[in-house]
Amino acid sequence: MEEQKGVLIHVMLAKFKDGTPPDLIDQLIKGFANLVNLTEPMKSFRWGTDLSIENLDQGFTHVFESTFESAEGLTGYIAHPAHVEYANLILPNLEKFVVIDYKPTIVRI
Repeated sequence: MEEQKGVLIHVMLAKFKDGTPPDLIDQLIKGFANLVNLTEPMKSFRWGTDLSIENLDQGFTHVFESTFESAEGLTGYIAHPAHVEYANLILPNLEKFVVIDYKPTIVRI
């Protein structure tokens, strides 16, 4: 197995509060996606909604994934004023969330 040098993936699983209007959710997702344009350390952003048939989602409905070139880049992103401002918008609308950061490992067989 080979750990990718420097690259760090930041994953957030989220469940919006019941009653959050769909147009607000759309706005918040667009705001999250726009952080890639506002914060230099963030290299890419992807998101999606849960489609699993296994019923193991524990209520989480959305996944957000950001890529950074290093742990230092992630640290800079977290402290960046655009991220702080955005977090203050999305967090009050979430019932629950979890964040995991990891360095991808490539398995060579």
